[in-house]
Amino acid sequence: MSADKRIPTTEETWKELHELKKPGQTFDELLTELIQEHQERQLAERAREVREMDEEELTPHDELRDLLE
Repeated sequence: MSADKRIPTTEETWKELHELKKPGQTFDELLTELIQEHQERQLAERAREVREMDEEELTPHDELRDLLE
């Protein structure tokens, strides 16, 4: 079920959002796109952090598999 909600913004923020919006795109679609991009950036950052961890801090795959069995 969909419900319309109001999100108060300053005039400046509204203008910036409007400039980001593609022709024919709704603000809901724009906000959904921005949320998706934010989540992807967070995931990429977390993946970088994991790659940079010392191997001693990581649990070997075989050990994880054994824990799940």
